[in-house]
Amino acid sequence: MQHIHDSDELPNNTSTYSTMASGASRTVRFQNDVDVKHFRASPLESPQPPPGRKRSRSHDPRRCWPGSRDSPEKPRARTSGGRALKDRVLSRAFSEELESLMHAGGDRHLFFFFDPRGQVIHRWHKVFLAACLASLFVDPLFLYLTGTRRDACVGFDYSLALTLSMIRSLLDVFYAAHIVIRFRTAFIAPSSRVFGRGELVINPYQIARRYLAWTFWFDLFTALPLPQFVLWVVVPKLRESAITNIKNVLRFSIIFQYLPRLLQIFPLTRRIVMATGVMTENAWAGAAYNLILYMLASHVLGALWYLFSVQRQESCWRQACRVEGPPCQDRFFDCTSTVSSNRSVWYALTNVTRLCAPGNNGFYQFGIFGEALDAQLTTSSFTHKYFYCFWWGLKNLSCLGQNLNTSLSIGEISFAIVIGVLGLVLFALLIGNMQSYLQATMVRLEEWRTKRTDMERWMQHRQIPQPLKECVRRYHQYKWVATRGVDEEALLEDLPMDIRRDIKRHLCLDLVRRVPLFDEMDERMLEAICKRLRPALYTRGTRLVRELDPVDSMLFIIRGHLDSNTTQGGRSGFFNSCRIGAGEFCGEELLTWALDPRPAEALPRSTRTVRAVSEVEAFALVADDLRFVASQFRRLHSARIRHRFRFYSHQWRTWAACFIQAAWRRHKRRRASMELRVREGGSEAWPGGSVRRRRHSCDGKALKKPTEPDFTVEQEE
Repeated sequence: MQHIHDSDELPNNTSTYSTMASGASRTVRFQNDVDVKHFRASPLESPQPPPGRKRSRSHDPRRCWPGSRDSPEKPRARTSGGRALKDRVLSRAFSEELESLMHAGGDRHLFFFFDPRGQVIHRWHKVFLAACLASLFVDPLFLYLTGTRRDACVGFDYSLALTLSMIRSLLDVFYAAHIVIRFRTAFIAPSSRVFGRGELVINPYQIARRYLAWTFWFDLFTALPLPQFVLWVVVPKLRESAITNIKNVLRFSIIFQYLPRLLQIFPLTRRIVMATGVMTENAWAGAAYNLILYMLASHVLGALWYLFSVQRQESCWRQACRVEGPPCQDRFFDCTSTVSSNRSVWYALTNVTRLCAPGNNGFYQFGIFGEALDAQLTTSSFTHKYFYCFWWGLKNLSCLGQNLNTSLSIGEISFAIVIGVLGLVLFALLIGNMQSYLQATMVRLEEWRTKRTDMERWMQHRQIPQPLKECVRRYHQYKWVATRGVDEEALLEDLPMDIRRDIKRHLCLDLVRRVPLFDEMDERMLEAICKRLRPALYTRGTRLVRELDPVDSMLFIIRGHLDSNTTQGGRSGFFNSCRIGAGEFCGEELLTWALDPRPAEALPRSTRTVRAVSEVEAFALVADDLRFVASQFRRLHSARIRHRFRFYSHQWRTWAACFIQAAWRRHKRRRASMELRVREGGSEAWPGGSVRRRRHSCDGKALKKPTEPDFTVEQEE
């Protein structure tokens, strides 16, 4: 079924399977692909040069594809079917191939295509989502353009309309850019989804045809500047008509486009989730996103409540006007007619303002909109309008509309029902989504608190002494701070072998190289050591090992400090202490034991007491793993290894210091004996043996020389 070919052009009826490797590319082809008859299998597959012709040094096989000037094959002007050469362009490629061609400086048209699973599209989706949310917040502000005045008329705020139109036009640019990017975004060929991630179709004609058949018209409608068109084109032509018609045109144009824009963020969110698996990398960002949607609903409800309040007040004026009779005309409630002398006479004699006062409930029932009229909200500035309406929407959405006292108007009751149902749904979604996002960070903390409670109960039940309790609490607290409740070993075990090896290498390689013996190893052996290292944590005051206790592991310090001391100096009252810091190691006695070709079954005993003077993070290499690693060194140059081991070992350093001190004392005594003999007039010199015996009797038991491993023994075949 499949045929593997590296560089030559393949027959049209042949399917290939290969992967990219060292400049040569292979591509999956299936027999049911439509464009396989007209296009080369891969842009990286270039024909070989003819025999006897050498390839130039500047030739890059990655830049050779049909139609390229570097291709050694001479292109034909037209195919047998009359197809022009420019039609023979790259139509499909893998994501890796497309990226490599763009970096290698391939065909210019490739730079204008985007991988739908790439970082560029992923970042653009997030930017476009932010622009969509901003647009959803801006559009309801157009509903605040209408307002009433104290002389009983309804007018428009054209200065606010100009500001909102400029902001809306700036946001519309993102919608237009989204359409352009969609025309240049490749899609996965359906025939290549059998295995793996599939091939990307980067043929402009196929991309455009697919986009036009799917969501282009929807995206085009959402990108249209309808509010600006209504404000600056339609409204001036309706200036002769009633103000009610103008408000209706503006209201329906905004709501008519607002719903598609609201629906557009849901597939956009789904694309982001499909690309990364999560909406946001941080839990707080996900919770904030759901909170923004809840605030958006409050913002929209507040704007609608304000618009209906203006409409209800105007409706009251018109009803009172019909009661007054012919002297009152509907056009008097348009603020553009306030300069009329007839309106001035009518306004001086009318009773409309008294009948439609908020406190006069006998003439007209304002229902849930009476609060806006009582606060004179319709005649206030834009800032007061917005914040008061936003608070009203948030309050009633959170209370599920329980405090709303409606009138008998069907529209008003329907609006209250929408508030109650929408508040119930959004509040449940907000709580559920925020709980899901916040639980991602709190679940480990709750697990730690549960374990700590169980530990406290167990220590109280077993009557553990207070000092030990403090040590246990301090250890658990430090472990949580260092790891945040993450089991690093289990986390690494779930990763593939190569990734786990690279992570271990990144964490441990520099530390392992600080060990003089390990620095002589090759890269493979260092990776084997890093693979066997295990993380270890120690709190302040912890004794890692005591003098004369068995040593079961060798530690490589990452952070913190250790205090290492010994009393085995070959004489009474001897004490030696040193500080071990980050990048150093302890437990070299285990290395001596592991390097022994015939090691004893019992573990070596420690010559020093090691105590943590601060919180310590380290990597531990246990005895069995260290023996496996150390067994690889017996073929190394023995003199060099012996010198390094003696120079860096604390045990050998202590012995060398004591040996030098003993030699210096012996020299001083021999010199004193010579001076005494000269003063006594040439008496017989004390024998050296007696001097040494006196030295031993004075210094006590001599310090035992550390055990030196046999580096020269070869491994048994």
